[in-house]
Amino acid sequence: MEIFWYIAIAVVLAMFFVLDGYDFGAGIIHLFCAKKEKDKEVITKSAGLFWDSNEVWLVAAGGMLFMAFPTFYASAFSGFYLPLIIVLWLIIFRAIGLELRGQFKYQMWKDIWDKSFGISSLLLALFFGIGLGNLVRGVNLGGVIDGTSTYEGHFFFLPLWDSSFSPLSDTPGVIDWFTIIIGLIAVVTLAIHGANWIILKTNTSINQKLKALVFRLNIALMALTILSLVVWQSINPNCFDNFGKNPILLFFPLLYIAALAGLFFTKKLKKEVYAFGLSTLLILGGITSTLASLFPVLLPSKNSINPDLTIYNMAADSYGLSVALSWGILGFILVVVYGIIQKRLRAGKIDDMEYGH
Repeated sequence: MEIFWYIAIAVVLAMFFVLDGYDFGAGIIHLFCAKKEKDKEVITKSAGLFWDSNEVWLVAAGGMLFMAFPTFYASAFSGFYLPLIIVLWLIIFRAIGLELRGQFKYQMWKDIWDKSFGISSLLLALFFGIGLGNLVRGVNLGGVIDGTSTYEGHFFFLPLWDSSFSPLSDTPGVIDWFTIIIGLIAVVTLAIHGANWIILKTNTSINQKLKALVFRLNIALMALTILSLVVWQSINPNCFDNFGKNPILLFFPLLYIAALAGLFFTKKLKKEVYAFGLSTLLILGGITSTLASLFPVLLPSKNSINPDLTIYNMAADSYGLSVALSWGILGFILVVVYGIIQKRLRAGKIDDMEYGH
């Protein structure tokens, strides 16, 4: 049951980053590329019409995590308290930026909420990437100082950064030079995804420029990916062991590599949906490769005193997991049906659709 719930939560989180990821990406593109008012309105609409249904997947993931791995939920939400509060405020400002922009026709009013939407989207992508970097790097479980735990072994607390700013520190912060690299990968990936979404759903005047931008961003992503793998190997020499023990898991990094390679040919693709499909596979390949490398670990320990948090030592009891199964399936079906209906109602180009804010 532990493996089932691990996979189920991974699927829901992957759906969130694919669906709300293009909203983040659209915000990044809006911030840096949209100059004409018409383009700003349409790009805002491409995110505004969908963001609320897309974030249902994040709520579902949080609920499932609480239900299946309650101890890990408590540990992560207390240990990552500072970045989670920042993410909460960024989500709020991104949403109100979308919803308040069209309330008045004054240019200064629009500019304020355009910046709110764009900057919040950029920082959300960065902080979600930094969060993934923390899961990969590990934390000082138990708050070990001089070989002694200062609290229970499955709890921790991270400052935003420590004085060394290094992932090799025994007491790292949320932000260091390694997690920044992973954060930049997330920003570039979601910018590519958002650009492909805008091209797919709109007829903005910058669509052709966005295809060229995707190519350039893909070069940057390739370089950052190689850098991150080299650095990760130096931080954790055993990070690729799972792929050697279970070669079938190599499917996930190969999926990432194939999508990354395919995105170099977006200008030649006959249908816009193909490019969006490739950036979707890129996100899925990246997330699944990371989880496959960590399995069954949920959060590595940076010390030898307290063990890693795994799906086995963090799971609810078997009775709770089995009872939750029927409710989890029902909830998943409802979320999927809601998403399908919402996407079908807004199929095709959205340039002329109403967005009532």
